[in-house]
Amino acid sequence: MYRPRAFAEDRPEELRAIMQSCSLPVLVSTTRDGGAVRMVATHLPLMLRGDTLVGHVARANPHWQTLDTTAESLAIFGGVNGYVSPSLYATKKETGKVVPTWNYEAVHAYGRLEIIEDTARVLAVVSALTDHHEAPRTSPWKVSDAPDDYIAAQLKGIVAVVLHITALHGVRKLSQNKTPADRDGVIDGQTVENPQLAEHMKNVSKVGGRLGSP
Repeated sequence: MYRPRAFAEDRPEELRAIMQSCSLPVLVSTTRDGGAVRMVATHLPLMLRGDTLVGHVARANPHWQTLDTTAESLAIFGGVNGYVSPSLYATKKETGKVVPTWNYEAVHAYGRLEIIEDTARVLAVVSALTDHHEAPRTSPWKVSDAPDDYIAAQLKGIVAVVLHITALHGVRKLSQNKTPADRDGVIDGQTVENPQLAEHMKNVSKVGGRLGSP
């Protein structure tokens, strides 16, 4: 991950917050297929549990079938992001020396990928993921709401994956290398163009998210 000093994010609590805000990360692994070394990627929900990430993939997915267990896997998490026009900077009116950029947050999680086929453990992963995503709903659905034989049949079609995290690398690029006037201009402009980004920039600044620290 390319991490200029101004944008490097290393605080564990901030890295975890970015990861938890990403609904669909990408899992990337090295595979060995017929002797050839390749990269394979799968988009899937991953839940952070301690120092691990848990999820599941289709049994038919070649990602796990050809996995090189001697190599690291990588989970990529993308947070709030958006295009920033030079027109939003106060500096545009002063010197014109501005160019477009993109504000974003991202975390790369590295580690060993464990494959789980044991039915009871796969069920535990599926149940935990379901409970996590159903929690905000008024009437949460539970795995136990479905017939046992139906769930048993569905479990045969998946395997659970657990990434045992060994390293986290994060980047948070939210105009913190700009002047206060330019940052305020970005926030004002994004309030109209990308309200989610504008609100996030304001919130990060309030909690000491390094905005204003080059």
